[in-house]
Amino acid sequence: MAVVREILSRIRLILNLGKIRIAILVTLSTFTGYVLASGEVNLFGLIPVAGVFLLALGAGALNQYQERFRDGLMSRTAGRPIPAGKISAEKALTISLLLLLAGTLVLAAGTNITAVALGILSVIWYNGLYTYLKRISSLAVIPGSVIGALPPLIGWASYQPEIFYPQPMVLGLFFFIWQIPHFWLLLLNFGTDYQKAGYPSLTTWLDSQQLARLTFSWIIATAVSIILLPIYGLGNSLVSQVLLFFSSILLIWRSTILLRSNLERSKYLLTFKGINFFILIVMCILALDRLSVFE
Repeated sequence: MAVVREILSRIRLILNLGKIRIAILVTLSTFTGYVLASGEVNLFGLIPVAGVFLLALGAGALNQYQERFRDGLMSRTAGRPIPAGKISAEKALTISLLLLLAGTLVLAAGTNITAVALGILSVIWYNGLYTYLKRISSLAVIPGSVIGALPPLIGWASYQPEIFYPQPMVLGLFFFIWQIPHFWLLLLNFGTDYQKAGYPSLTTWLDSQQLARLTFSWIIATAVSIILLPIYGLGNSLVSQVLLFFSSILLIWRSTILLRSNLERSKYLLTFKGINFFILIVMCILALDRLSVFE
C-alpha cells in the first residue's frame, strides 16, 4: 500500500505541476473540435485528445518553471509545487520537456502535420510569447487569448487538416473571445497578487468597478458571438439553437452583478465560475448537436 500511495502522490504532483484543471478544459475543447469535424465519437478521436492533454500538462509545467520566482510572491500560487518546495526546478523542467515530447509524438504518430503544427504553435505561443509578454504589458491577454482558440482547431485538424474555412475559424474565434473575460475575472479576484509579483496589471490603471464593467462588455461579446456558430453551420438544430440562446441570456443575466458598486471579491469568483460553466455547456450542446442527439 505504501508503494501505491507513493505512486499516487507522484501522479498528483505531476498533475498539479501541469495545471490539471486547465489541461482538462483544453482537452475538452480539443474533443469538441474533433466531434464537430467528424460527427462521431470513436477511438481515433482519443489520439488528439491524449496528445493535447500531454502537451497541455507539459506547457503548464514549463510555465510553472518559467514563473517559479514570481509564483512564490503571490498567495494564489505560492502553494504550487516548485515555490512550495515539493519538487526541484530542475526536475520540474525535465518533466515538462518529457510531457511536451510525449504529446508531440502522440500527435505525430496518430494525426497529421496540421494538427502537429498547431500543437507546437500552441506551446510556443503560451510558453514562448504570452509568458514573457505578460511581464511587460497589461494587455498581454489579448494576443495571449489565441492560445484558447488553438485546441479546438487541433481537434478539428486531426480529422480534417484543412482548417482555413468558416466553420473552424468561427469556432476558434468564439474560444478566443471567451478567453478574455475569463482572464479579467481572474484579475478581478487576484489583481493585487499580480502587482505584488511585478506583473503589469490593468488594476493599476482601472479601479475594480471600471474593470468589472469592461469585463461585462466582453462577456456580452462572448454571448453574442455564439450567434455566429449556427450561421456557419455549428449547432444547426432548433433545440441546440434554443439552448445556446438561453445559455447566453443566462450568462449575461448572471454577469450583470458586475455592474454593481462595491462588489465583494466572492462575487467576482462566482462570475468566474459561471463563465467557465458556460463554455462547458456550449461545448456539450455543440457536440450533442453534431452527433444528431437533438434530431
